[in-house]
Amino acid sequence: MEDIARFVVDYAGSLGSTYSEARIQKLVSRSTSIKNGEPQFSAFLTELGIGIRLIINGSLVFASTNELSKSNVTETVLTAATMARVAAETLRKPTVLSNVKTNRDKWEVQQKQKLTSVGMEDRLKLILEADKCFKPRRGVKFPARILTLSETINEQTFLNSEGTFITSKIPRIAFSYIVTAYSPGKGTVQRFNKKGASSGWEAVSAWNLIELASEEADILASILSEGRKPPKNVLDVVLGSEVVGIVSHESCGHPFEADRILGREAAAAGESFVSTEMLGKRIGSSQVTVVDDPTIPQSYGYNLYDDEGVKVRRRELIRRGIVNTFLHNRETSAELGIESNGAARTISYSREPIIRMSNTYMDRGDHRFEELLESIPKGVYIKSFMEWNIDDRRFSQRYVGLEAYLIKKGKLAHLVRNPVLEITTPRLYESVDAVGRDLSFTAATCGKGDPQQGAPVWTGGPDIRLRKVRLGGL
Repeated sequence: MEDIARFVVDYAGSLGSTYSEARIQKLVSRSTSIKNGEPQFSAFLTELGIGIRLIINGSLVFASTNELSKSNVTETVLTAATMARVAAETLRKPTVLSNVKTNRDKWEVQQKQKLTSVGMEDRLKLILEADKCFKPRRGVKFPARILTLSETINEQTFLNSEGTFITSKIPRIAFSYIVTAYSPGKGTVQRFNKKGASSGWEAVSAWNLIELASEEADILASILSEGRKPPKNVLDVVLGSEVVGIVSHESCGHPFEADRILGREAAAAGESFVSTEMLGKRIGSSQVTVVDDPTIPQSYGYNLYDDEGVKVRRRELIRRGIVNTFLHNRETSAELGIESNGAARTISYSREPIIRMSNTYMDRGDHRFEELLESIPKGVYIKSFMEWNIDDRRFSQRYVGLEAYLIKKGKLAHLVRNPVLEITTPRLYESVDAVGRDLSFTAATCGKGDPQQGAPVWTGGPDIRLRKVRLGGL
C-alpha cells in the first residue's frame, strides 16, 4: 500500500502538482438485521480503493479508483491532473491549504475480543433474544420493530507530498433499533436509538442488549398507558442528555462547520446562521460550553488524525457562552488565516474529505440532577426525544419529547406525552442557567455531502435546565 501511495504522490509531482495526497482505504463491514422477529438479511462487504487529491495551477481536484494496478492508478492521476488544468482556466481564486505539522504514525484501536471472533449465527441469536423483550404489556403492543447489529473495520494508509505518512485501523460496532408501540385509543409512540463504539465485541457485552430492550419496552408501555397532556405555557424545562446531544449536534456542530459558514455547503447540506464576524461574540449563557472531541477513547467518532493527515484535538466551539472556534479543514483554515483543527473526514476512498463532526456534546457542569429540579415549582423534564426538526440555517428548531415528566414542586411527578419545544438557537443557549455533572453519549450517523456521507459520531451532554421557555404539545 505504501508503494502505491508513494508512486501516486511522486507521479503527481512530475505532472506539476504543488500538492498531492494518496489515501488507500480498505473497509470491511458486516450487518445483521431483523424485522418483527424475522431475519431480514445478513450482509458482508469489502471495499478497497484509493482516493487522490492534487493541486495544479491553484486548482484542487479529487479522483478515485478501486483498481490498484499501476497502469490504472497512473491513468487516474493523469485524469486528475488534466481536470485540474482545465478547471484552473476559469478559477476565480486559487486553492490554498494551511500549513500543518508533518506527521508519521502507525496506530490501531485495540480489541479485547475481536469482532471477527463472533459469527453471524451468534449475532442473529442475540438480537432475536432482544426482540423477544417487546412483548405486549399493559394493553400496549409493539407491531413494528427493526433491530440491526453492524460493524466496520477501517484500515487506511495516508501519504502526502509534504511528508505525512499515517497508517491506521479502527474497528467500529453499532446496535440500532426502531420500535413502534401502539395502544387502542391512545395512539402510537416510536423510539429510535443507537449504541456505537470504536472497540471490539466487548462493547456489545457492556451494552447488555437484553436488559436495554426490556427497559425500552417498559418505558414505551408506560408512556402510552400513563402519559398525560403536558402543560403549555412559558415555564422551566430540564432537557436530558439525549436531547442535549441532538441540540448540540444540530444547532451548534453543523452551523459551526466552516464550509457551511463560507457558503460551500449551501446546495448539498444547507447554510448557517453563523458568520465569521460572530467569533468572540456571546451566543449563550456562561453555563454553556459545547465541544467537539474526536480524541475520546472508544467513542464512535474516535480518531487520532483526520483524513488530511492533521492531528486532531478537542475543539470548544462555544466556550462559556462565547463563539470560540469553528470546525476546519486545511482549505477553510487557510482562508481565515489560522491552523486546521483536524475536522476533515470521509467515509470511503471514493469520497473527498469534507468538514465533519466527531463527538459533539455540551460539557458538564457541577449540578446534581436533584438540584436542577428543586427550584422549579412547575415544569417539564424531557429525558428523550421522538422527533426533531431544524431549518437548513440551523436557527429555528423543534423537539418532540418521548419519555417526559411533569416537574411539580421540585420533584418528578407523572409522565407527560409529546411535549414540544420550539425555539431558536440563541434563545435556547441563552436560557441555560444550570448544567448537570453527569455526562453520557448516544451514537448516531451524521449525514452530509453530495454524494451523501454518513459519518459515525457521538452526541451527548449532561442534563441542563432552561429558564422560562415556551412549551407546547401535540
